Amino acid sequence: MDTVKLNLPGVDEFFTQESYKVFRTNLQFCGQDINAITITSCNENEGKTTIALHIAKSFSDLGKRVLLIDADMRKSVMVRRNTDANVVCGLSEVLTGMASLSECVFATQYENMHILFSGKYPPNPVELLNGKHFAVLLREIRNIYDYIIIDTPPLGQVIDAAIVAAQCDGTVLVLDDGKVHYRQAQRVLYQLEKSECKVLGAVLNNTKRRRKAYYKSKKYGE
Repeated sequence: MDTVKLNLPGVDEFFTQESYKVFRTNLQFCGQDINAITITSCNENEGKTTIALHIAKSFSDLGKRVLLIDADMRKSVMVRRNTDANVVCGLSEVLTGMASLSECVFATQYENMHILFSGKYPPNPVELLNGKHFAVLLREIRNIYDYIIIDTPPLGQVIDAAIVAAQCDGTVLVLDDGKVHYRQAQRVLYQLEKSECKVLGAVLNNTKRRRKAYYKSKKYGE
């Protein structure tokens, strides 16, 4: 298995990492049967990919075997923005039978954390995600990994995330503070509920918070 180096913004920032630890703990409290988790958002550039990468790393820090899947086969930025890799195969190749899972999974510099990139853009991403081969893939990797974190396209723009969520144990919605309108978030939430997937909660990203207030209970609760 080849190794790629991940570039995670904020990996050395104490308060950022503490926030991810809180997020990780909240996911653990959702139950032992919550192992395959979809990460989505309403729009582009809300930070869902960065959050997916960090929460995968956070679980691997506990010694859990984690696979991060980039299921944004339409417009993925993970390879060029978050790695030093020149990846030639990924999820799309696995689902179309052009490559095996073992050929497309990469190790990272973080022990126990592996990654499956999106691969080349296919003409039919919805059909691939809704087909039997994706369901078979999920069953296979559930036997290998403790946690599967799946980064999906924004549900406010395309339906892919709802299709993936229907086959997972839970979904987390990432919301950029100040950029997402209430009605838009409600529409995305309604679409997730229609998929009959458990909505685990939401992550409010890019919030402005004074560090001195971080551990005050009232501010922390907000």
